Amino acid sequence: MARVLNQTTYKSLLDSLYKLPFRNRVQILLKLFPELSADTLKCIVAQECQKRMKTSHGRLTTPETVEAMYKKFTNSILMNEEQGILLRLSDEIGLTPALLARSIIERHYQRDDKSKPAKLLVSTLMKNTALIDDRDLAFETYLCLLEDDEYGPIAEATKQSRGYEYEIHLRMELENSKVSFLHEDHLRMKGYDKTPDIKLEIPVAIDGQVINWIESKALFGDEEVHRGYLKDQLYSYWNRFGPGLVIYWFGYVEDLEKIHQNRIILIRDTLPKNMVLMEQHL
Repeated sequence: MARVLNQTTYKSLLDSLYKLPFRNRVQILLKLFPELSADTLKCIVAQECQKRMKTSHGRLTTPETVEAMYKKFTNSILMNEEQGILLRLSDEIGLTPALLARSIIERHYQRDDKSKPAKLLVSTLMKNTALIDDRDLAFETYLCLLEDDEYGPIAEATKQSRGYEYEIHLRMELENSKVSFLHEDHLRMKGYDKTPDIKLEIPVAIDGQVINWIESKALFGDEEVHRGYLKDQLYSYWNRFGPGLVIYWFGYVEDLEKIHQNRIILIRDTLPKNMVLMEQHL
């Protein structure tokens, strides 16, 4: 399965994605782009959804809009509409299911002065819908959390688990390759603040380039994502430790390395098998 996308394929994929509703998009895209894996498509869909929500969330959750959504929801309950009311409303307005459910909960629990309830209360109710005092809202929220791959406690737990899974996978591959390294927990104990996932105790060479550290990203690397990591993490690793490698396990857009401004940070979608241990040449 292809995981390194050229610009033409990536643009075509995004054009198709933006025309689809929020739910079941991956299944449709798999038919349109059979050369891509489901995991890569899920990652791209999730990241593009988050970008879209950053720009449209404020507009879709104004007090007036939320009030209208809440009235529509309560009226649907009174009319005994089929379960999945909030999911259908999510498709209609373009807000992800979990974000919509959160807005409805905030409205349901708003204070007498019409201010929002405490964030801790809302987060607690999102994590345990059984605590919601309205049976219908509790079940509708539960359905939304199950259907949302991008937002909500289930989605967040999945992302964290996946990130940790690939960090452990990377450590195991390095151990099997007899590569000596320190992981980020070791580095923090030594007093480092910003730390890569892996600091090689003895450098390795990949395709003729010596690297000193490795960063694991259980993501798809597009230009916006990569520029963000360069600014927040990767350049600081380069400044401290020299050249390194970032692995986007779910693929990336080709030619990302061109934006590094002569700072050598290799990009791959797996740990290369052709690593040369520098101690073998000492």
